[in-house]
Amino acid sequence: MDEPIPVTRAVDQGTAKLMPDVDRARAWLLTVDGAPQSYVDLDEPTHLEFEYARRLAHVLDTVAEPNQPLDVVHLGGGALTLPRYLAATRPGSRQDVVEADRALLALVAEHLPLDPAAGVRTHGADARGWLAAAPDSSADVVIGDVFGGSRVPAHLTTLAYAREAERVLRPTGLYAANLADGAPFTFLRSQLATFQQVFAHLVLIAEPGVLRGRRFGNAVLLAAHHEFDTTELARRTAADAFPARVARGEPLRRLIGNAAPVRDEDAVPSPEPPGGAFSIG
Repeated sequence: MDEPIPVTRAVDQGTAKLMPDVDRARAWLLTVDGAPQSYVDLDEPTHLEFEYARRLAHVLDTVAEPNQPLDVVHLGGGALTLPRYLAATRPGSRQDVVEADRALLALVAEHLPLDPAAGVRTHGADARGWLAAAPDSSADVVIGDVFGGSRVPAHLTTLAYAREAERVLRPTGLYAANLADGAPFTFLRSQLATFQQVFAHLVLIAEPGVLRGRRFGNAVLLAAHHEFDTTELARRTAADAFPARVARGEPLRRLIGNAAPVRDEDAVPSPEPPGGAFSIG
């Protein structure tokens, strides 16, 4: 059997690379312009290499009873890591993946094909535009994981965007977003303030070192209209290789402070990671 070889291709938003993992037979790392986007093991879709992906998977594991199918919208596609995970752990789920980079979708479909029976539909479209056209109350979960390089695009950080996500979610639905920031948390605070205006309950998952402002890193934001039990979620995130905390209530109110919700006219992308924190050469 031939050894897998790296693949490099120009896509709509830069240069994509698929690099095989020497330790796992059919596992691949996807980067775009050096920024890690996804890790996929075609033989073991429940293997999640990135910590933020594990945290989002913990959310998907605990948001409903085990094996219960879900209707999920993934804003941001990458190599379809979480859609593959959900198809394996909750068979029968209906999933829509929205990715603006059509050439990246084509690359992934060619080299990392997904079983047509997995219930995953991909859409080459802008995330906010696609969401605006989606039916009311049509999703159990909306996941925001859109990065232009290493930054969340500005138009996916605003009140108008948050309201579209809320409209598409069912009353018992959950919004989850992968964000990245560091002290003084200007971006993260603004996102909490924005989603606090739209949803009744917020939760934040992050490593203690990130929450304490010691380093730049990922944080997973959860938002819903119903209060949800985070006991099992907290147990799972605390047991990860890089343990994370689940914060809610007063600690989040203190973090938000006097931060204001983001309007479309004031929106800016999330900050560039310092020193290429998430880059790979």
